[in-house]
Amino acid sequence: MAHRTLQECLEDLRRGDHLVAIDDPIDAELEAAEIQRRVYRSGGPAILFRNVKDCPFPMVSNLFGTLERARYLFRDTIEQVKRLIELKTDPGQLFRHPWKYRTAPWTALHMLPGRRRRGPILRHETNLHSLPQLKSWPDDGGAFITLGQVYSENVEQPGLLHSNLGMYRIQISGGEYETDREVGLHYQIHRGIGVHHEAALRQQQPFRVNIFLGGSPAMTLAAVMPLPEGMSELTFAGALSGRRIRMIRQSSALPIYADADFCITGTVDPERRLPEGPFGDHLGYYSLAHDFPVLQVERVYHRPGAVWPFTVVGRPPQEDTVFGELIHELTGPVIPSVVPGVHAVHAVDAAGVHPLMLAIGSERYTPHAPLEQPQELLTQAHAILGQGQMSLAKYLLMLNRHDISDLRINDIADFLTQWLQRVDWRRDLHFHTCTTMDTLDYSSGTMNQGSKLVIPAVGPEKRVLPTELPANLHLPPGFTEPRICCPGVVAVNAPASHSSETHRATLAAFCQSFGITDSINRMPLIVLCDDSRFASHNLENFLWVTFTRSDPAVDTAGIGAFMQDKHWGCDGSLVIDARSKPHHAPPLIEDAATTRKVDALATRGLEISQYL
Repeated sequence: MAHRTLQECLEDLRRGDHLVAIDDPIDAELEAAEIQRRVYRSGGPAILFRNVKDCPFPMVSNLFGTLERARYLFRDTIEQVKRLIELKTDPGQLFRHPWKYRTAPWTALHMLPGRRRRGPILRHETNLHSLPQLKSWPDDGGAFITLGQVYSENVEQPGLLHSNLGMYRIQISGGEYETDREVGLHYQIHRGIGVHHEAALRQQQPFRVNIFLGGSPAMTLAAVMPLPEGMSELTFAGALSGRRIRMIRQSSALPIYADADFCITGTVDPERRLPEGPFGDHLGYYSLAHDFPVLQVERVYHRPGAVWPFTVVGRPPQEDTVFGELIHELTGPVIPSVVPGVHAVHAVDAAGVHPLMLAIGSERYTPHAPLEQPQELLTQAHAILGQGQMSLAKYLLMLNRHDISDLRINDIADFLTQWLQRVDWRRDLHFHTCTTMDTLDYSSGTMNQGSKLVIPAVGPEKRVLPTELPANLHLPPGFTEPRICCPGVVAVNAPASHSSETHRATLAAFCQSFGITDSINRMPLIVLCDDSRFASHNLENFLWVTFTRSDPAVDTAGIGAFMQDKHWGCDGSLVIDARSKPHHAPPLIEDAATTRKVDALATRGLEISQYL
């Protein structure tokens, strides 16, 4: 069904038994988020909160809570959008398979935004403090918008088709913001709005920004799509919604999405910033307070019967995990055309997305000669790290498609096994130092800066991966409880890290206490951590601990390490220091009182109780 409005979407979900309503009064501060997290974990329906305490507007969450429901929302258009993406990759298919792509021209017509003079969004006005004051985690710095569609245009090249629609979090209360007049815009490095900000700086003038909430679910997905720079998200949303996106043109202001439920309008002074945060984010930690741009709010519009959509982010998996799955389903076929030789990439959600990326490439440089080391995979790695959001990958692990006949990018356990069986720590570690890092990654201690590590592995299997600890394993004093995380990987408790000097010294002391003939080297990868029982409990814990808590250039060491011609490697096991460091952000912990409150709600026999 092609949904023009959020109301149409909710009615469709209700008819399909994908929506449950709560009439009990629910607090937008912590309680709504706690309910959302539980319902998402249980695979439950979308939730309509009809009675939000101290707020005139209902809220809805978990719209994209399962991949099946996301497909259901776009069931009438998703295949046509896939066809358009296939044609972008290979336009000649239209002539070779005209019947298969017969709907493509009609779908393309929906991509052009429609122009309107008026729309339901302009019917009513309100203020910021009347909006739902969503707070997801106890130490959040205020109330936040979590499903906002942030619309901006380039002051040097305005127009709908040169616009950017991005999903950035927005702080609407707390901190140093003037009440009802200012909100914080948290857009990180390598975001489309940054290009517009740079243009405003060149012109030495403010630029306008509109924040939309609600409307067609296609607009929400479009705001998170990794589209090529210069391609308007409005066109993608039109194709996915099956309708042209209706935009209200105004003489001296930005266009407004006619079918949105809410719209906040204002201007950004490109020179001005205020502290934004803290905020519980998708790596599973708080992103701390830092200076970010400020939107000077002019008006807050809402349509009749407006509903406030929200989501909750935190340690994966959360609802935004489904965004990633759906995006991969839509864009996966394009990867070989974007990065020649690369067959698939996968940003690992359990590791916080950007900290760990897997890729399958092809070694084709010298097909007439035996493959002795990674060659073209290194070229492909640099191409991956030069592409949009993929450039934020911190660890990039690669395999050669021709080495493994049935390699699957989404089978993370198998990928790691195949990779560890083939990797050679003497040659395959390629560091990128003093470079950019995801804004939310605190492993380096410096915002937006850190290192990357590319590790391609090629050729036949080099080792059998142990699934049990060596019988004669002896650890140095202070290191305890070695536990197998997965084949070939052991987690070890290490002394607590109190400073950068002590954690470097501890890592070095551990590696220097072993020789390359010691039995520990049967385990190719060793992870030093605070709680080996937790890290080894399941694959998701191992991935989260190892890759969110380490900066490759600082926290990677090895037994039998050497430096040759500025290339670092090791003859024995690779060791990653994944302990919590003093400069790390604190992990997310739920509020105990709110947990008890929702526990009590679960006992009341409500329609939602089975999911709490």
